Amino acid sequence: MNTADNQQQEQQTSAGFSPLGWLTGMCQRIGATLLGFLAAVGRLATFAAQGIYHCFTPPFYPRLLWRQVVDIGYYSLPVVGMTALFTGMVLALQSYTGFSRFSAEGAVATVVVLSVTRELAPVLAGLMVAGRIGASIAAEIGTMRVTEQIDALTTLSTNPFKYLIAPRLIAGTLMLPLLVLIADVIGVYGGYIVGVYKLEFVSENYIHRTWEFLTADDVVSGLWKAAAFGFIVTLMGCYHGFNSQRGAQGVGAATTNAVVSASILILIANYFLTQLFFAGK
Repeated sequence: MNTADNQQQEQQTSAGFSPLGWLTGMCQRIGATLLGFLAAVGRLATFAAQGIYHCFTPPFYPRLLWRQVVDIGYYSLPVVGMTALFTGMVLALQSYTGFSRFSAEGAVATVVVLSVTRELAPVLAGLMVAGRIGASIAAEIGTMRVTEQIDALTTLSTNPFKYLIAPRLIAGTLMLPLLVLIADVIGVYGGYIVGVYKLEFVSENYIHRTWEFLTADDVVSGLWKAAAFGFIVTLMGCYHGFNSQRGAQGVGAATTNAVVSASILILIANYFLTQLFFAGK
């Protein structure tokens, strides 16, 4: 057996296979991937720092800012509101189904209001806005990059970061908390509709249980999360659109990457923000 194994190893080596070479190549591929990832993180961090800097330094463009406020806030309200309404309704049904096994149906109202304000409203609103606004921003700025409109802004002595990036970052960071605050009310009301009219809770008791355990920290933590998610959504849309490759295929790739990266970063950031706000409570 040893002789046969040695012969097989010699045949593989003679055929061009080298264990040391294979290991070296694998390490090179891992190293290249890691370096590429770190380089991408560095480019994103630099882009974010530039965007934040230009948000606080003149000149400002209030008309562009107002346009983004309306686009991100007002036009996203139907999507966020419908998502929050049916999320609250489904959460009430599922909570009742689970708690009824332990004769704890009275906790449905508390679970609905805490889940909506702490987690579901910020996360789902962030994901919905990422799908709508993140893709829109990436497509718009990517098209401007492909058609050399961004180069034209530079030629006209207009800083693209102040004209394109800063208004979107400010609008996203300010408007998503307002959307989440409205989503909190709509989501809790959805749970109330199911609890009172479907599950036959007493209206006064349901409202009392809703307010009994709700604190200001629950709502405020959700709003801080929403501000962070709004910044992430607009940042990723601006970054991928601004660095879009030439051609229609590049714009499409930038749009897809903006939505996917924003969604992943929202879920990652949600964990760390939850750990920050509620660790030890």
